[in-house]
Amino acid sequence: MIILPPGEAEQIGRMELTALEQQILRMKQESPEEYHYSSIDNLKFELRTRGKIVESSHALYDSGARFATFQTSRCNADYWIRLANGGFQQRSDVTPAEAIRDIFKNGPKYAFECATAMVIVLYNGVLEMIGDQSFNTYFADLVLYDWKYDSDLRINSFSGVEAFPGDVLYFKNPDFDPSTPQWQGENAILLPEELYYAHGIGIVTADYIIRSLNAKRKPGSTTSAYLMDVVDSLDFAYTQRLSQGVARVGARIYLLS
Repeated sequence: MIILPPGEAEQIGRMELTALEQQILRMKQESPEEYHYSSIDNLKFELRTRGKIVESSHALYDSGARFATFQTSRCNADYWIRLANGGFQQRSDVTPAEAIRDIFKNGPKYAFECATAMVIVLYNGVLEMIGDQSFNTYFADLVLYDWKYDSDLRINSFSGVEAFPGDVLYFKNPDFDPSTPQWQGENAILLPEELYYAHGIGIVTADYIIRSLNAKRKPGSTTSAYLMDVVDSLDFAYTQRLSQGVARVGARIYLLS
């Protein structure tokens, strides 16, 4: 159930939404939980951003970027510097927006593990929503490494809540084979139709991810992998403020023209 201030609820039917955004809206409307928004614009921004995250998931899957451990990761040296730990540092002679977009444009030049893939998808979804100028201001000097990300990519973690397309979930493999620690679990972005984008596995169902992880258990193990009850969700209200004309960089405030 969606809760809006008096006088704004009737505007829901007048929003111009894509089919994907309409589907996410319907899921929230039909939920028994209450989802409060301060304005119709806040709701619209979340729906559109979730849609961009879903689209970015498909785009990264289609890009040709491969799965790799930190030891074997690779990147396009025209946009990123590969660090000793297997992470990527944005080059100073390109913008953050250019560096992120190149991953989707030249995917075969990249290989990274699943947590980095989740961050890349979220960055691209935010970029598509707030535009190059704001993105380049807020997300300068990007480093891609595991779940490390810029402080302005605000992600909230919740337990025991519903997940919607665009949220990140985690499949845990408690009895993983120690010889392949990269399969101790799998980060995945929830997509419509009960599908997930899991980097290195594909766009698949939850059952498929669990079966894939179970194939990477200790020999003889009967302890199944499972979907954890934790949802990582972008802070949509904060992200919306990034696009509203005032940018914070360190302790200084910059007005975007």
